Amino acid sequence: MPYTPTATDGDADSRIQNRSLERGIEILRAFRPGSDLLGNGEIAERTGLSRATVSRLTQTLAGTGVLEHDRRARAYRLGAPVLSFALAMRSSNPILQIASPMMQRLAETQHINVGLATPDRDEMVYLESIRYNRKVTLRSVVAGQRVPIELTSLGRAYLSTLTPTEQTMVLKTIDAKRTHACSAELKAQISRSIAEVQEHGFCAVSWQPEVVALSTPLVLDRSPAYVLNVSVTTKTAIGEVSGELAPALMTLRTKILEHFTEQ
Repeated sequence: MPYTPTATDGDADSRIQNRSLERGIEILRAFRPGSDLLGNGEIAERTGLSRATVSRLTQTLAGTGVLEHDRRARAYRLGAPVLSFALAMRSSNPILQIASPMMQRLAETQHINVGLATPDRDEMVYLESIRYNRKVTLRSVVAGQRVPIELTSLGRAYLSTLTPTEQTMVLKTIDAKRTHACSAELKAQISRSIAEVQEHGFCAVSWQPEVVALSTPLVLDRSPAYVLNVSVTTKTAIGEVSGELAPALMTLRTKILEHFTEQ
């Protein structure tokens, strides 16, 4: 949820600085794959900030090198420091350090795709994506890619870790941001997936043609929510794929969790 300064947050100058930081981060969030260059008007539209505020903050961000200003296009692109931030995050994340080699071995031995993701607002963000399914697919998933919570096994496995009140809040956020609200049928599908996780430890979803994905939550003390998944491109029925892949997914989950519980 967006941060809202309160009277307990310190003096007026501190509150203004916090608000500016929050708005600067919103500007960085406006950049997505396929958005190489964004002008101040486009950023204002995507963030809901005034054009004057955007103009002031993009100049500041460009001054720090986090944004690059293309004078000819009169627009901005992300700067190199953003990539170094991502590298620092990946190299210092403890679950990635432990899980990535295990995920790689599973992908290679089973010839499947293995991913690890975490939630960000109304989407799941891949922290790692190892693509090893040999069948041709038009979709390539890489670390940093986002997928919708409501449609994917990743997102629904994450929802299963939340309280009913928290689930409702996430779905309301999705309704507010998507051009299509969550229909009654979609909400019923989400409920069935959550029940599947609660009963079997994982859920299976096919939200794209001929792609079946299974996901299971990784719940660790004092850590963000993580979700592990495996997927294949196949014409086989989702129930049969689940029977084949679930044991490997759940074994991988157990091995990762055992490492952290032994510490």
